[in-house]
Amino acid sequence: MKEKVYVLDASGIIGGFISSKNRNVTTNGVISEIKDFKSQMTLESALREKKLIIKEPDSDSLDQVQTAIKNSGDILRLSEVDKQLVALAITLKSGFNPVVVTDDYSIQNILEILQIPYRSVLTEGINEVYGWIKICRGCRKKYSPSYPADECEICGSTVYRKRIKK
Repeated sequence: MKEKVYVLDASGIIGGFISSKNRNVTTNGVISEIKDFKSQMTLESALREKKLIIKEPDSDSLDQVQTAIKNSGDILRLSEVDKQLVALAITLKSGFNPVVVTDDYSIQNILEILQIPYRSVLTEGINEVYGWIKICRGCRKKYSPSYPADECEICGSTVYRKRIKK
């Protein structure tokens, strides 16, 4: 049986989640998001005591995340740090059972799609998986989530994003 490892988002660290039974891993990008004094102290202590390890994802895992978020429509909702965190969980899947610790609903959405376990710290977490499409306010033409323009190519009206159930 594979060992469980927790992949920590900033919300996990800020919420004080550092497992003493299992390994805790995060990325340099997540570390850079920790700004408040109390969380920085928790972080420094965990790093010093080797309760938290910093690791970066491999490029194949980053490609998998990019494809998944493009297909789900979450491409505009996830930051580079978020993508790296999800990719790290994919990277770790070969040797561990990763569980991502995050309160970010967009990260939870893509983790659900990728079938990677997660848990929340300070929030309830998501109940359903959503995707995104773009729709013209005028003629109601539907576009893919990656449609780059803000105006409809048919009628020129504004295009907006709409959440859809998966």
